[in-house]
Amino acid sequence: MAISSEHVQRIFAKTERELDRLSSEKHAKAVHSFRTSSRRLETLLAEIAPRRDRHRKKLLKILNAIRRRAGKVHDLDVQLEALRSLKVPQEPRRKTHLMQSLIELRLKREEKLRKFLRKQDIREIHKRFKQTYKAFMVDGARDPLAVARQMLAGAITAGSSMDAEKLHRCRIAVKRARYAAELAKKSPASTQFITELKRMQDALGNWHDWQLLTETATQQLGGVNQSSLVALLHNVTQGKFRQAVRTVTAPEAVHDAVQAIPSDAKSIKKAPSVLDEAAA
Repeated sequence: MAISSEHVQRIFAKTERELDRLSSEKHAKAVHSFRTSSRRLETLLAEIAPRRDRHRKKLLKILNAIRRRAGKVHDLDVQLEALRSLKVPQEPRRKTHLMQSLIELRLKREEKLRKFLRKQDIREIHKRFKQTYKAFMVDGARDPLAVARQMLAGAITAGSSMDAEKLHRCRIAVKRARYAAELAKKSPASTQFITELKRMQDALGNWHDWQLLTETATQQLGGVNQSSLVALLHNVTQGKFRQAVRTVTAPEAVHDAVQAIPSDAKSIKKAPSVLDEAAA
């Protein structure tokens, strides 16, 4: 059996709890926890055990809609965290101005998330959870490690050059691969693979956070010739970019990506997935 029924139950239960928490709390931890738990459930339903079912389709659609709006709040949280960590004397007033702008924008996006959640019938969503869980079939589920390796192999190729667009696609693939791999039964192989995925995800996520902050700062303060703070952010982001590229092109990362996929995954055909509609 590729995945245990107990593991499936825990994933459903946690996502339901995090939805309730998000409905009453909008702080950074609640937003992040809902996004990660909902992504794990989406990976389970869309990649590991795909099945055509109207209840499942509707559940995935609403979770995707909530997660996308929560993601807009999360983007501001990571930018604020990055900016707070920047201890430099350049343009302190502009840094303060940028910080305040980010806080104000987060409040606006939080209010949009709040209004969207108010319009939803949370009880109806919980009903979808129960219907989808009841119809879920553990038998026939794909091997999570095989699926994860296939996701990674599609994003990392030995000897390929990386630009920002490719690295962004790689970031999404690594994130999905980690969620898939974490559904596998614990073993030395799965533990080692997940550790490597986490290492890559940390480097890629760090680069992405600083890239978002740099883009926002450029919009607010002008280009590198207009602001020394923006110039500094560009330099920091380029350093994060190089570190991320080194991490995903390291021998161990490429080995995990290109090694032979288990025989039961070679014939896997990617099922249509709502995850493709909002990959970021």
